[in-house]
Amino acid sequence: MRLPMNTALDNLQLSGIRRFTAMAKQKPGCVMLTLGEPEFDTSASICEQVVESLQAGETHYPPNNGQEYLLQALSQQAEQQGLHYPPDEIIVTCGATEALFSTFTALLNPGDEVIVPTPAFGLYESIVGLCRGRYVPLNTAPCDFQIDAESLQSVVSEKTKAIVLISPNNPTGCIYNEASLQAVAQLAREKGIYVICDDVYNQLAYTDQFQRFAVCYPDLKENIIVIDSFSKPYAMTGWRLGWLMAEQAVKQQIQKVHQYSVVSVTSFTQKACVTALQSDITAMQQSYQKRRDLVYNRLCEMGMKVNKPEGAFYIFPSIEQYGLSSEEFCTRLIQQAGVATVPGSCFGCEGYIRLSYCCAEQELQKGLDRLEQFLQSL
Repeated sequence: MRLPMNTALDNLQLSGIRRFTAMAKQKPGCVMLTLGEPEFDTSASICEQVVESLQAGETHYPPNNGQEYLLQALSQQAEQQGLHYPPDEIIVTCGATEALFSTFTALLNPGDEVIVPTPAFGLYESIVGLCRGRYVPLNTAPCDFQIDAESLQSVVSEKTKAIVLISPNNPTGCIYNEASLQAVAQLAREKGIYVICDDVYNQLAYTDQFQRFAVCYPDLKENIIVIDSFSKPYAMTGWRLGWLMAEQAVKQQIQKVHQYSVVSVTSFTQKACVTALQSDITAMQQSYQKRRDLVYNRLCEMGMKVNKPEGAFYIFPSIEQYGLSSEEFCTRLIQQAGVATVPGSCFGCEGYIRLSYCCAEQELQKGLDRLEQFLQSL
């Protein structure tokens, strides 16, 4: 006999993205367009710095929130981007995932509600549930994936504690326009709610129109938590390193969760993080934009209805015209065509699929050719 476990886990499902990736691995020669995994390896200069740090004996406990030199480097980069966070308002985390987990744990009491514009990465719903909060989706599909002020107000309640903004967006690649950001700012001013800016793709924007919420509304700093990561822009997904920035009083509460969950990030990676911040990622940015153009043009030629992504490295075409659920569509696409994508249902938005275009261009071309043949067979 044993006692029951945490009931918050009962309805929690494992990642749908990982499920379809695992399904694809069972299909020999399947082209994987599922994961947001850059094809690029971490640059040699970043890796070499880790070797130097290990040889220098940097294997001891670092400060909980990160080494001062790294916090200073992150603060300086933020300043260059129009954000004003001194080193003591920054926490270096085990990826953006831990930053989000620590943030939600610090913010939410049981029953507190978090608004998440959908489609959205499934992680938010899972963490909110684990924190005994209530996940409140806001469907943006009818508004070209922008936030409509009236629709936003319709999901607000006395229990609303926070809203999550993901721009550039995963899975759509869209960037929130001024009206979307203004709707959220107005809500934050009226209700005092927190705005959690998941900005992990902010360096992968392909338009001059991109604006970060925290830059546009510095007067709301006490309500804003900015989350970022080394994973995507620096091809460091396996390093599990990110950071968060928040006004001092908010940061002090979040750091308690960080300290008691992971203590700190690894000591010998922190100088390498500074090296990453100093590196030139222009070539990667241009490569992703080139692939964006390739995928968008090909999907349009195939007759798929799709919005042109303005950032990140995902595209989210509609499949409603084919009369299949997104789950069935993606399953058959793997089985019959040898191409793996992710159902829109995994992002809370049926009738779409997500393609990741950060893989090698040759694989991408092959996957698009197979997708076109599959569509012709439907």
